[in-house]
Amino acid sequence: MDLQEIAEQVRNCRKCDLWKTRKNAVPGEGNPHAEIMFVGEAPGENEDIEGKPFVGAAGKLLTKLITEVLGLKREDVFITNVVKCRPPQNRDPTEEEMTACSPYLRMQIDIIKPKLIITLGRHSTSYLFSLMGKSFSSITRVRGKEFEWKKDDNTVVKVFPTYHPAAALYNPNLRKTLEDDFRKIKSILTTTTSSKRVTLEYFMGGENRPRDKGEESNSHGVQ
Repeated sequence: MDLQEIAEQVRNCRKCDLWKTRKNAVPGEGNPHAEIMFVGEAPGENEDIEGKPFVGAAGKLLTKLITEVLGLKREDVFITNVVKCRPPQNRDPTEEEMTACSPYLRMQIDIIKPKLIITLGRHSTSYLFSLMGKSFSSITRVRGKEFEWKKDDNTVVKVFPTYHPAAALYNPNLRKTLEDDFRKIKSILTTTTSSKRVTLEYFMGGENRPRDKGEESNSHGVQ
């Protein structure tokens, strides 16, 4: 199965009652090989109209943060939600709706194989924490921190929770906090890129390849 097949399943889905009130399901969009994945909670009105994630005011802020803080293009990443259809009046998704819809997200993660998942808001963070086997109390307590999800014996995914961009629109005081979190994400990406460079030099036997005791020590530290 590929992302297009999942998207088609989402568009035809009737696992919960949200299909009755939606205009368009919103499977998600972006780079199918993205190393960075953004996961929100559910589509809003604009997303429901266009069938695309994060295209309203919150989406414009998210795109601005991706381009201006991370230095990436929106098409470089993959953006989606836990729940793929808009809840009426933009209410919070119910547990039943999240349970019914979340397998689509899990399949998307399995296919894309991102190195970093950025959860936007409490609902997506709570769901990812459940996959990680971690308890979740509030987005305020975990936002801005880096976590590791041992997805399987050979895969570790970094998870970074932050506020949903809509929260920064409703509460301007959170705007700086959100920007600070994205600067932390930029730092994580820089560190990951540096680690990849060291790993490449190591296996290619370049001039910077560590030697003797230093080599033995570093062989345990580079993942």
